[in-house]
Amino acid sequence: MIHYHGTPMTPRSELWKMAGKHFCISFPDHRDTDICFNIGQSIMLDNGAFSLFTKGLELDLSKFYKWIEPYLGHPHWAVVPDVIDGKEEDNLALIKQWPFRKDCAAVVWHLSEPIDHLSRLIDLNFGKVAFGSSKEYWTIGSEDWKKRIEEAFNSIVKNGEIPWIHMMRGLSLGGKHYPFSSADSTNVTRHHYKYETAEYMARQIDSNQCPVKWKIKGVQKDLIQ
Repeated sequence: MIHYHGTPMTPRSELWKMAGKHFCISFPDHRDTDICFNIGQSIMLDNGAFSLFTKGLELDLSKFYKWIEPYLGHPHWAVVPDVIDGKEEDNLALIKQWPFRKDCAAVVWHLSEPIDHLSRLIDLNFGKVAFGSSKEYWTIGSEDWKKRIEEAFNSIVKNGEIPWIHMMRGLSLGGKHYPFSSADSTNVTRHHYKYETAEYMARQIDSNQCPVKWKIKGVQKDLIQ
């Protein structure tokens, strides 16, 4: 699993110590963009829908597209704009508007959306599918959340190979049994002061990996066979 560490980070001297890490830059506060591209292995460019949603704000699409355009290209990628707690058709409309390469982008499946919608998103052949916790599945690690993730991976395995699945706000899941290819969070940004350095905390997080395979679990096993 690739661990994307959220920014911005204060003080910036701690960010410089994390040279060689992978970073997530959120559009609403992208002040550390130049530093991250200078020292980072790969960069995830987040549309910031989650933070905007919590503040009652909306994403300015034209400004977001203008910001990410110079940076898109392997190994860097962006999260396609999405509507938190929105309707499927709202998010599909935003996906259809995506003006850049598919291989450098992740479409978002919100856990509250139907499982068959997840299958449709996978079939769009974007580089990645990002899982976003929403509505009754907002709290990562809750019993409802765990059951929903199991349903999602059961469905994916039933229909074929597991694509690149990115877990939004999911770095705490490193070491668990879910086969995420990558995840992000602002854990280091928010809590590095509790450790000797931000790099030390990030190193502890990065040491936790996820499996690459998934065995069908739970009550759906009999239904899927």
